[in-house]
Amino acid sequence: MHTTDICIIGAGPVGLFAVFEAGLLKLRCHVMDVLPQVGGQLSEIYPQKPIYDIPGFPSVNAQELVNNLMQQISPFKPEFTLGERVEELDRLDDGSFIVTTNEGTKVHCKAVVIAAGLGCFEPRKPAIERLEDFEGRGVSYMVKNPEHFRNKKVVLAGGGDSALDWTLYLANIAEKVTLIHRGDSFRGAPDSAEKVVRMAEEGKINLLLKSNITKIDGNGHLKEVLVTGHDKITNSIHADHLIPLFGLSPKLGPIANWGLNIDKSAIEVNTYDYSTNIEGIYAIGDINTYPGKLKLILCGFHEAALMAHSAFKYIYPDKHLSFKYTTVNGVNAF
Repeated sequence: MHTTDICIIGAGPVGLFAVFEAGLLKLRCHVMDVLPQVGGQLSEIYPQKPIYDIPGFPSVNAQELVNNLMQQISPFKPEFTLGERVEELDRLDDGSFIVTTNEGTKVHCKAVVIAAGLGCFEPRKPAIERLEDFEGRGVSYMVKNPEHFRNKKVVLAGGGDSALDWTLYLANIAEKVTLIHRGDSFRGAPDSAEKVVRMAEEGKINLLLKSNITKIDGNGHLKEVLVTGHDKITNSIHADHLIPLFGLSPKLGPIANWGLNIDKSAIEVNTYDYSTNIEGIYAIGDINTYPGKLKLILCGFHEAALMAHSAFKYIYPDKHLSFKYTTVNGVNAF
């Protein structure tokens, strides 16, 4: 079992910045997220999207912001549990908590911060017959370990950044990569789209535009993907793996059953410190709601700062908090 001061549920930008604010107060953090990498929506949905509302940056690439946040919190050595969904939250007699994931990972903490953005992301699944029969048997909705696809025949479906980025990456690992997209143009970064088209022209990948997957088949494990083009002709593609990348759908998930006050899929908080109705549990970022709420990253950063000071007083009620500006002594002084 992991032991820490604060367990942060959500590794998006607000959750990561909460590590920094807590670290300044010498509070240890363990960050958990259902996605296989940090960054939340920024990394999973639009890593190349420019963001314009971060103070001091007229424009910053979404993934660049995530990378900078990771660099910023590195001195505080947070622990991470990624690719696992938080399922249970149990409060002990001493007021501390045990957070448990679907994989059985447990974190014992003194306070919980929910920074889950829009909630627990679940993959948008295409309407393909028997799709769920092959989940874990050739069908997956995210790439946790690229080496799993080495020397395999891989079919990806989608037209966004994730589909483009993984096509480019897996082309150097898999035996054969096929990208299927129902449109004739991509939603992802133009540079990535150009690279994918170029690779297809060079014969390094197969690219099927204006096409849809109509059926999948196999004997215990995926073996075949049937694709129908705009000409109504159906072709069979031999495949070891199918990775549909049609984005993620946010849902509140198990958080809805933890006894928190919920208003329209958001957690109600006190704006004094962004605490919830359960002592020791806080909610920051897009997951919370209060009068005048603005769903902006910079607002989440502000909420993280106030939360951290309140969490310190909750965890150490008898300690005096001596707060200093980082411009005075620098981060390492804390």
